[in-house]
Amino acid sequence: MTERDGDRSRVSRRRLLRGGASVLAATSLTAAGASAAAGAAPGRRPSSRKAVTVVDVADLGAVGDGRTDDTGAFEIAYSMAAARVSDGVGRVVVQIPAGEFLITRPHALLNGTAPPRPASGLRFSGAGKRMTTLVFRPQDGPGSYLCRNEDVWSNLSFERMEFRSATPGSSFFASYSTGQAQDYRFSECEWSGEWEYGLALDGTDTNSEMRWEACRVGGSYRRAFLYSGLTGGGQKLPNDQDQFLNYWFTDMKVEYEWGNFLEFPYGGSIACRGGSYIITGVRPKSTEPYGTTSTFFRFPVGIHHDSVQRFHAEDIRFEVRNTDAVVIDCAWSGGTVHFSDCDDTAFAYKDFSTDVRPHRYTVGPRGPLIRYDSCQLVGRHQYRTAATGSVPAAVVRYDMCLLRSHETRDFAVADGTTGPPGFVRFVDCIGGRDTTAAPPQPASPTTTPPPCLGPGQAPSRSPDGSPAPSPGGSSGPAPTTLAPGPSTAASGGPARSPSPGRPPDPAPAPEPAPGPSRTTAPSAPGTRARPADGTGCPARE
Repeated sequence: MTERDGDRSRVSRRRLLRGGASVLAATSLTAAGASAAAGAAPGRRPSSRKAVTVVDVADLGAVGDGRTDDTGAFEIAYSMAAARVSDGVGRVVVQIPAGEFLITRPHALLNGTAPPRPASGLRFSGAGKRMTTLVFRPQDGPGSYLCRNEDVWSNLSFERMEFRSATPGSSFFASYSTGQAQDYRFSECEWSGEWEYGLALDGTDTNSEMRWEACRVGGSYRRAFLYSGLTGGGQKLPNDQDQFLNYWFTDMKVEYEWGNFLEFPYGGSIACRGGSYIITGVRPKSTEPYGTTSTFFRFPVGIHHDSVQRFHAEDIRFEVRNTDAVVIDCAWSGGTVHFSDCDDTAFAYKDFSTDVRPHRYTVGPRGPLIRYDSCQLVGRHQYRTAATGSVPAAVVRYDMCLLRSHETRDFAVADGTTGPPGFVRFVDCIGGRDTTAAPPQPASPTTTPPPCLGPGQAPSRSPDGSPAPSPGGSSGPAPTTLAPGPSTAASGGPARSPSPGRPPDPAPAPEPAPGPSRTTAPSAPGTRARPADGTGCPARE
C-alpha cells in the first residue's frame, strides 16, 4: 500500500468514527428536540426539524473501489436516517457517489425492523446507472436481502444506481406489510447478477403503489424479479394476501437471462407501458415448478378478489427467442387482461416461431376478460378451460391484430377441442400468409370487343393485324340503322313502323351530309342505343 493509500485509509477511519459520533449526536438532537417541542407553542415546531440532511457515504468511510468492504458506512448512513425521523417523517437523503461499493452483510442498505416506528420518506441517490454500483456479496445467498422493510417505511425512493448480486441466490428487497409499507419508487436503476428475488412482498395489507421508471432489469432470477406473497407471516390463503395493488412499470428495459419478471400468486393490479422485454437465455433445470420456462408475467393462482385481477400491457416490444420464453401465463378466474399495440414478432422468421405458444390462459365462467388491440402476434395462443362451468361466448377478443404465423381459424388453441374455440372473437384481423409471393394481377379481357363499321369504312384491325370479327359473327345479319327517336329519316320522309306480319321497307341509302353522322350502332339486348361518334362506333358517354 502506498503512503497515499495509507493516508486515505486513515482518513476513512477518522470519517467512520466521526460518523458513529454523528449517529449519537443525531439521537441526542432528536431527544432534545422532543423536549423543546413539549415547551413550544402549540402548532409550532423547532426549525431544526424541518431541514433535510444529506448524508454522503464517502464521508462515513466508504471507498467505492470494489474491493474494500464498505458495509459499515452504509449501516451508519441508515442509522442516521432512522434517527432523524420527526413526527413520522424522514428527513435524510443518503448520497452515494460514483464508484463500486462492496456490501457483505444483509440489510446494510435498509433495515426497517420492529419495534415499528412508522416513517414516511427516505431517499437513496446515486451518481448514475452503472456509475454508482452496490455489489451485494453476503456469505450465504438464499435468505440474504440487501434491504428489508417490516411495516416501518413508506415513501421510499431509489434513483440512479445499479444493484449487483455477487453471491448467487441472494435477494435485493424483502417487504412485509400489514398497512405501512407502500409507495416505493425506483428511477433509472439497474439490477444484474443472479438473484433469488428482486423484491419479495409479504403481509396482509398494502405493499402497494410501487413504481419503476426507465429502469433496466438484467441478470437472472431463480424465482422472480417482483414476487407477491411469500406467506412468511402465516397467511396461506389467497384472500389473506390480496392487497397487492398498483404496480407501474414505465419505459423499461427488461433484458435478463432467465427467470420470471413478475410472479403474482396472490393477485395484483399491474400496468406496464413502453420499453423492450427480452429473455436472452434458458432457465437451468431445477426442482422448482418452472422447468426450463421463463415467463415475463406469471399469475398461477385463480381465486382472488376482483380488484386484484387486472393486468395491462401497452406499447411493448417482446422478443420470443426460443420455445421456453413465455410472455404471459395466467390462471385467473376473473378480472381483465389487456394488451394494446404490443409486438412479439421480432423472431417470427425463425423456424421454431410457428409452433411457439407465448400467451397462455385458463378461462372459466367469469373469464378473465382478455383483449388484444392492434397487436402483432407470433405463434399460437393457448387456452385451458376451467374444470367447473362453461366459458361464455366472447370472453377473448382480438381487434385489428396481425397474426404473423397462422390464420384466425387455427391461431387460438383450446385443450381437448378441435377447431377454433367458441369463446374467441376476431374483429378486422389479418391472418398469416406468405408475404414473399407476388401480388395477384388483375385478369385481362378474354375477348376483343366487337367493332362497328361506318359507311365506306374498312373493318378495324385486331392488335395482331387480323380483321376484327363483326358483331354476331361473320354469318350474322348486318347491323340495322335505327332512328334515335321520333324524327325524319335520312331521305326527309317520315319514318314508318312495319305493320304486323309485314317486313320493314329497306332503308334508303343515306346522302352525304356535312358533320358527324347521327346514326347509332346496334345496342346489346335490353340496352339503349347510343349515338355514333362519326367513325361508325358508339360514342362514349
